[in-house]
Amino acid sequence: MKYSVLTFGCRVNQADSCQLERELQAGGGVPAGPGTADVVVVNTCSVTAAADQAARNAIRRIARVNPRARIVATGCYATRRPAEVERLPGVARLMPNDRKTTMAGALGETLRPGDRGRTAYPLCVQTGCDERCAYCIVPSTRGASRSRPVSLALQDVRRLADAGFKELWLTGVHLGSFGRDLRPRCTLLDLLLALDRQAESMDVTFRLSSLEPMDCSAEILELVGGSPRFAPHLHLPLQHASDRILSAMRRPYTAGSYRALVQRVRERMPDAAIGTDVVVGFPGETERDFDELVGGLRDSALTHLHVFPYSDRAGTEASHMPSKVPGAVIGHRAERLRAIGRELNGRFLERQLGRERPALTLHDGSLALTDNYVKLRIAGGRARNERVRVRVVSVSPLRGEVTA
Repeated sequence: MKYSVLTFGCRVNQADSCQLERELQAGGGVPAGPGTADVVVVNTCSVTAAADQAARNAIRRIARVNPRARIVATGCYATRRPAEVERLPGVARLMPNDRKTTMAGALGETLRPGDRGRTAYPLCVQTGCDERCAYCIVPSTRGASRSRPVSLALQDVRRLADAGFKELWLTGVHLGSFGRDLRPRCTLLDLLLALDRQAESMDVTFRLSSLEPMDCSAEILELVGGSPRFAPHLHLPLQHASDRILSAMRRPYTAGSYRALVQRVRERMPDAAIGTDVVVGFPGETERDFDELVGGLRDSALTHLHVFPYSDRAGTEASHMPSKVPGAVIGHRAERLRAIGRELNGRFLERQLGRERPALTLHDGSLALTDNYVKLRIAGGRARNERVRVRVVSVSPLRGEVTA
């Protein structure tokens, strides 16, 4: 059987897809493109209406170019709107999120760096969410927070390191809630400390995925900033810089406390990459609210910005709120924020010019990703998944020089 796995959305979905692919390989499956595969698994996202549309378009395209393929739809969109997805052409089976594990077995040894085009591996240690942000559909599609026991996570890391992976992304729907559901109860810091100790005898480093601002404790910041086994790279979702909008979103922090956190990160790790998410056009967002968001971003030490235009998700509190922002206004505001994001990233890259950083080679060895998340073109002749040191010699275009 020839199979293909298409993934939409977050790194948790990417980690799920890696598990699905291991299961298919263990059953004798051979990877292929979606145009020639016998089975195509479409792992969907549903965080926005645009994500739903992207999944529908992909499924229709597969059915058109490969009408003999059996399409298996899974992920959040398939969970949230099963009847809608089932009506799409070519869909032979639905696999809701709570049944993904029936398709995916334990960690195997068939996946190696380079499989599915990945050099780093997204390791999911937590899924589900107990928070109730007003705009978010994820708690209803992923369920309650569930953590992988520390002992099993350590086994996963050992197996992946033995398979050759040198960089692991620690992922979760609400990563900062790790361990609250375990007995005995533990914390994300407990997991990170255990990983740090284990990695002393292994050639593996860790990169944290999205971490909510209220979960980024001083102890976690000190560990990430002080250990060579953690990349100086954090993604801290802001969502908005107006306290009025943050309150309406049910986000448990203020714009001021967020700014203070980013400043602490910058003081502890001067060259760290600090990314964020923002939602634009939340119901009731006025020009004054938007101006606060613009000002808060422009004056920040952030380096990467993901902009999400608000769209109603049926079943969320925000979908029932009045004072919806017109779509054209949301689109205009989103473009302004993306421009600010490019400015922030440009300033960050300019500061990296001439700096030397540890990095890992990607793809055919002609690219290198630094520990602080700068992807540089380098001279060829190296293999994928090599540790190197590179100096940033150009930012337009992005180029690096291997020094060791």
